[in-house]
Amino acid sequence: MSSQQLPAHIANLLERQQRTEHGEPADSAGVAWSGRDLSGAGNPLHTFDGDDGHTPAPIAAARRRLIAGETDEAQFVASLAGQRLFAPVIATGTGDADHGDKEADISLVSLTAPDGRRAMPVFTSVQALTGWHRQARPVAAEAERVMLAALAEDAELVVLDPGAAEAPAELTYVIRRPALEALAQGRLWTPSYLDHELAQALDELPDQCPGVAQLVLKPHRGIITQAGNGARVLGGGHGPELSLGVVVKPGTDAVGQRLALAAVEAACADVEMLSQRADSLHIQLVDGELVEQPR
Repeated sequence: MSSQQLPAHIANLLERQQRTEHGEPADSAGVAWSGRDLSGAGNPLHTFDGDDGHTPAPIAAARRRLIAGETDEAQFVASLAGQRLFAPVIATGTGDADHGDKEADISLVSLTAPDGRRAMPVFTSVQALTGWHRQARPVAAEAERVMLAALAEDAELVVLDPGAAEAPAELTYVIRRPALEALAQGRLWTPSYLDHELAQALDELPDQCPGVAQLVLKPHRGIITQAGNGARVLGGGHGPELSLGVVVKPGTDAVGQRLALAAVEAACADVEMLSQRADSLHIQLVDGELVEQPR
């Protein structure tokens, strides 16, 4: 975990936070930050009127449906649009930011994903944030602005409620780059393995790759994660997202199969739509007869 200087989106939000009658930074109830126990109940800690700091109802409902297998990850991501989320900030240095000490910096927190990419932790509730880091302050903003802040920090992933899977009804969910960009731009996100336009763009590749009969697009097992209750969730994992199965022509020997894989890998590198709409790709040989791809 590392700290970065606040992007303008978050700095502006922090500046808008409520203040006490003495001008000290405070939560929306007017209680000063200094000495505040952020884990207590009933602490709004932000500028959203009437918000109790709990997970917004639309997100909580979508999360329950996702864990129960009653919805998919595209619909879960869509449920975040327009909803309040919390970005964590931490005071760094030796000064006291709560009392106007200019030597004390307020920094946005970032993470390093297992694959080395920068990730930004984001939370749906104050409880989830303070349970993850008791010294972190929650700064509230609509999902779109939080995603813009993540992009401003060059984050390729947003980790929603990291550590939350320790609670039975909770879920840690990784929002990948294409979904992150779609949310920031106010667009609906379609997972790459359900993207018909992408499938059509890849239709032409077998003709360019010797020995290749067909390409089969499927979700990779890397999208799978686990909820706190042990349920296997189809979405939110941090592994490879898209599986590209290579069906070779009958009679192709081992050398031909390796050449076919190499040809597909090289051809995929030139498909701009693939790099834009798929976060991560796993290419492998698959057996079986030709199958009809969804259109």
